[in-house]
Amino acid sequence: MKRLNFINVIIVLLAVTVLSCTKSGTQQEATQEMESTPNALTEEEKAAGWELLFDGSTLAGWKRYNHDTIGPLWSVKDGMIICDGTGFGEGSGDHGGSLMTTRSFGNFELSIEWKITPGGNSGILYHVVESPEYGHDYETGPEYQVMDDAGWQGGALNEAQKVGSNYDMFEAPPTKKVMPVGEWNTARIVYNNGHVEHWLNGEKTVEFEEGSEEYNKRYQSSKWVGYLGWNKSKVGAISLQDHGAPVYYRSIKIRPL
Repeated sequence: MKRLNFINVIIVLLAVTVLSCTKSGTQQEATQEMESTPNALTEEEKAAGWELLFDGSTLAGWKRYNHDTIGPLWSVKDGMIICDGTGFGEGSGDHGGSLMTTRSFGNFELSIEWKITPGGNSGILYHVVESPEYGHDYETGPEYQVMDDAGWQGGALNEAQKVGSNYDMFEAPPTKKVMPVGEWNTARIVYNNGHVEHWLNGEKTVEFEEGSEEYNKRYQSSKWVGYLGWNKSKVGAISLQDHGAPVYYRSIKIRPL
């Protein structure tokens, strides 16, 4: 009789353990799914002051640089902002042009997921100023480079023109962690009173201080000295670059600092 009771106890304990593990596993999977859901904020992100810049289904809050209409290149499909640049060059005529937020930001932390096509090129710009005197967003805003380094078929690139870099200023290291073409990457940009950080897939690729000796040295040897409006404003739009290649964006989140 005592042996039977002992066996029953063991069976009950095993059942409770299995149920507990199953429940725990289910909760963990649900948490991971919630955290990885595109175009959504977790409760923790909301509490920390994060906002969505893309609602997952429309281009509300966005416009085409120096145009009143979005144009045919930019669209939304399956929860992604798509630039279908096939067959077009950068900012082609009435068709092209970068997509920019209608809101402006000063100090901020930005997180955005992106994927590129073979040989593709794009960028994420900030502090962009829209004006007829500027033909492109990059004439005013610094750029987080988005591209397929290995598949690029254009001219030779210096290291500061490759993915994760502050374009033509500060290079990302060759050890950077970038996903294969066609898979999602996560970019993060931090701008706080001249302190700038670029992150790629959880690893910091760039960090510098605007106005520092190193910054000024690099600026003088960059292409930007020829653009009088470049990086002059410390408040401006976030912009997704049309560079004549298909590119995809989602989960665009910002936290004003």
